[in-house]
Amino acid sequence: MAKVEMYTTMWCGYCARARALLQKKGVEFEDIDVESDTSKREEMMKRANGGYTVPQIFIDGVHVGGSDDLMALDRAGKLDPMLGRTP
Repeated sequence: MAKVEMYTTMWCGYCARARALLQKKGVEFEDIDVESDTSKREEMMKRANGGYTVPQIFIDGVHVGGSDDLMALDRAGKLDPMLGRTP
């Protein structure tokens, strides 16, 4: 299974949507709260090439973008292969 990291805040609706999709697929992920640790927001922005909105999602170290990008990958049938699973 792929390593999934998601930079989030607790109050973000887009973060909740991305969490729900990953949970529905049974994917474990690291939820990195950028609100409680400002150094994590800086880390996120560096890794996401300046992306400052949440969520910022990485699969096996590859930046896939935010919630809308994750949903688009799923609709296109590209998310499951990235996660190392069959639909």
